[in-house]
Amino acid sequence: MIYFFYGEDIDRARTKSHELVQSLLKKKQHASFFKIDVENCNEAIIEEYIESQGLFENKYIILLDRISEDKNTKAVFISKIKEIAESQNIFIVLEGKLDKATITKIEKNSEKYLKFDLPKGVQKEEYNAFALADALGKKDKKNLWILYRKAIEKGEAPEALHGMMFWKVKTMLMNNYLGVYSKDELYNLSDKLISIYHDSRRGVHELETGLESLILSL
Repeated sequence: MIYFFYGEDIDRARTKSHELVQSLLKKKQHASFFKIDVENCNEAIIEEYIESQGLFENKYIILLDRISEDKNTKAVFISKIKEIAESQNIFIVLEGKLDKATITKIEKNSEKYLKFDLPKGVQKEEYNAFALADALGKKDKKNLWILYRKAIEKGEAPEALHGMMFWKVKTMLMNNYLGVYSKDELYNLSDKLISIYHDSRRGVHELETGLESLILSL
């Protein structure tokens, strides 16, 4: 199943996509949320989420965050569009400005789609969602915290930021690219991210607070 939000007004499109994520998570309290962007997107990952099912509930909620900005990930996405549409999992597709052919293909396979245009003559600066993952990969705590707070203040959902951080760690482990981390440190960081997410769902703390505490402890 696909929900598609796109257009030049990426802020409004992002807000709408996050509202849907939060609404779905409230309705499906045992569902798991994941975010895929151009940094961690590949054919294997998309196929995994097309077929995978959650332990407690048979649906994952996956945010595909502007993966069409890279021609390779865009090609993978479009080649799998029908399978994604037929998946039991929920895919929320967030994109900026797209060419007409791509829009038509995605809309044709979407359960619902909304376009967000800017008023004529108005331009908006886009938030660089990948800088946060880069800072985490470099263990740059100061910059990571600044980018995290900016993302929250700009309206990014903590679930989306958590998903991005988790997949950055998982991608580093899968590709055996450890950077400034040891393998044990990355496994420990992965475990902490999982615990923070589940603790937030149990009401131990807010996800936003839990993530910020983790960042400050790096």
